[in-house]
Amino acid sequence: MSFFQQHVIRHTQQYFPDAMAEQEALRDAMLAGDGRFKLILTEHPPTYTLGTSGTTQDVLTREVDGDTIEVFQTGRGGEVTYHGPGQLLCYVVANLSQEQDLHQHIWRLEEMIIRTLEELGIDSERDSRGIGVWVDGLKIAAAGVRCRRWVVWHGIALNISPNLRHFKGIVPCGMQDAPVTSLEKLGLHRSRNTVETVLIQHAETVFKSLL
Repeated sequence: MSFFQQHVIRHTQQYFPDAMAEQEALRDAMLAGDGRFKLILTEHPPTYTLGTSGTTQDVLTREVDGDTIEVFQTGRGGEVTYHGPGQLLCYVVANLSQEQDLHQHIWRLEEMIIRTLEELGIDSERDSRGIGVWVDGLKIAAAGVRCRRWVVWHGIALNISPNLRHFKGIVPCGMQDAPVTSLEKLGLHRSRNTVETVLIQHAETVFKSLL
């Protein structure tokens, strides 16, 4: 195991409240001066989450494609988004007290995904319509964070092969004109394990200063 991999926690799948509880425990330890940087890689069952700018009006329906999708309020920034199987959640718990720059942290989250996609053969970019990572005008990764005394948690979600029909139950990120895409939709069929292996390598470079 490499030095950086000691900072990585991997779960097959977590119920959304359990994932939040894990991050909050790590956050509290960091606030108490006893925590270390963590990258948590996980998935959730079909879930809609509301950020601080989101409203229940952005949830159009909770019954999509034969599935009942649970809705949770979160304290992260942003509006409403979808999480589900086939989507890789990359949660980062980190101490930003030295730099005190949330924009730089969001840049790192996006950069980790951009470099991962580049290695997988996909050109992606940032977009003035909102934070996250985009491919040909379609969002492939959505980001949102929360900060307390310069300790951050939440992170970024990369669409590998989720059921994209589940996004039709919401106004994703509050934008009617922001359709989503995935690696699978782009014709790139890669396992989560393959994507994680590439992503961890780039995360080590991008987050080096926070270790």
